[in-house]
Amino acid sequence: MTTTQGLARATPAPAQGRGRRSLGNAQAGAGWLFVLPMVVVLGLFLFLPVVMAAWVSVSDWSGRGAPWGGNVNFVGSKNYVDVLGGQGLAARDFGTAIRNNLYYVILVVPLQTVLSLLLAFMVNKRALRGKSFYRTAFYFPSVTSSVAITVLWLFLFSASGAVNAFLGWFSIQGPNWFADPRGVIHIMLGGGDGPAALQEPALFGISGWEWLAGPSVAMCAFILMAIFTTSGTFMLLFLAALQAIGEETEEAAMVDGASAWQRFWYVTLPMLRPTVFTVITLGLIGTWQVFDQIYTGTQGGPSKTTLTPAYLSYDAAFLSGDWGRGAAIAFVLFGIIVLFTILQRLILGGGDNTGTDRRAQRAEKRARTRAAAQTGGVA
Repeated sequence: MTTTQGLARATPAPAQGRGRRSLGNAQAGAGWLFVLPMVVVLGLFLFLPVVMAAWVSVSDWSGRGAPWGGNVNFVGSKNYVDVLGGQGLAARDFGTAIRNNLYYVILVVPLQTVLSLLLAFMVNKRALRGKSFYRTAFYFPSVTSSVAITVLWLFLFSASGAVNAFLGWFSIQGPNWFADPRGVIHIMLGGGDGPAALQEPALFGISGWEWLAGPSVAMCAFILMAIFTTSGTFMLLFLAALQAIGEETEEAAMVDGASAWQRFWYVTLPMLRPTVFTVITLGLIGTWQVFDQIYTGTQGGPSKTTLTPAYLSYDAAFLSGDWGRGAAIAFVLFGIIVLFTILQRLILGGGDNTGTDRRAQRAEKRARTRAAAQTGGVA
């Protein structure tokens, strides 16, 4: 009798298992049904255009008709070779764009990161009055149209603009900013043609002396504009991170006798590491993709000293009709962004403190083990 009752109780178990699986499948199906519209939208407007651009980069499509048409031929890596081969005007323009953008990245990313961190510290002070006003004032340029900011910058940095008028008060004759192609480093070195050893064509057909020109005076104006317009956004990220740390941590460091610099360097900055990683990553992506300011302001001039890879891709495809080369430049730019992101992730460790915490825990455990061994106790 007992055995029969046990079998009777055990019999519904498979049915219950099948019911749970059916319920799980139904929930999974409902989930896919809800996300299906977004999957379709992403597929049509993101994945499919990327696939089409990849095909265009290895074809001779002229922009007429469909890229998949019978009159479009596969040319392999020709477009990439033209850009990266170091020969011809296409490679030289690409090298010039990389040089300009590289100086732009090197100057903008560190300066905007440091400035946004300083602004966050300033508006996070308890003694500061009118915090809301300062937060809004610093963030306002970030939400203003980049085209409007660029037009304003063209007026401010013109030959008779407010910037040169301000410099005139100190008896400094300002340049015609957006029409001056001279490199800053060349100006500091006194100009000229430079050493003969640096005159030979080097990477991408650009001579070493041109690589060492530094950002042009016109590009410096764009660099100042980028710092002005982006620091407010990153200030909010740092501000949120500072408020998440709380005042107790800093007060504990003050009790331990740490100075203001020691509290910042050894306590606050390590805890801001994930935010620093995020800010630098967003800064790298944004600075390598700069386009609208160049398009509105100078279209790569003067003398191609503000030319960037993003604008060069647009120029090659939409203005010159070389769609394959334009798409190839876009994919090379994508590879550069990925490479720089990976490099800074290796340097900063991905902004994750987990690895550091685990190493500290292992070191502490080894120390306890050695102390226990010396005293004859148990770790």
